Amino acid sequence: MLEETAQVVAVQGSEVWVETERRSSCSSCAVNKGCGSAALAKVLGQRRSRVRALSHIPLGVGDRVVIGIREQAVVRGSLAVYAVPVAMLLLGAVIGELGARQFLWQNAELASLLLGIAGLAGGLWWLSAFSRRIRHSADYQPVVLRRLAKPAA
Repeated sequence: MLEETAQVVAVQGSEVWVETERRSSCSSCAVNKGCGSAALAKVLGQRRSRVRALSHIPLGVGDRVVIGIREQAVVRGSLAVYAVPVAMLLLGAVIGELGARQFLWQNAELASLLLGIAGLAGGLWWLSAFSRRIRHSADYQPVVLRRLAKPAA
């Protein structure tokens, strides 16, 4: 389970909106002066991200919580977003190339290009359907794991 500390900014029934702060481990790295990630972290700064999370714990605005998401969900989601459209693009291009050879089309590059674009469009259509299917699945949503103790005043 990947975990992150967050602060509750809104409560809507069993869902809460939390803000997480983007962190970088660049300050502890010895090569941070010559690293592109360190430069990017400096440019982007410590921006906050709002995330919707499922919660079975009664919470209020301002509560500090730990949210988590399964590693398997992150891996599957990353594969769906990156690998499927690219794989479909390449498959379409290969089919275009092989089809041009098989059917003796005059312009193999054009066939490869058109079927590659069609494959990419098909991959993006699949991704859209996949994201609609998992939108409310608890397996792919961050969940509130626990509330952190309030600091002593």
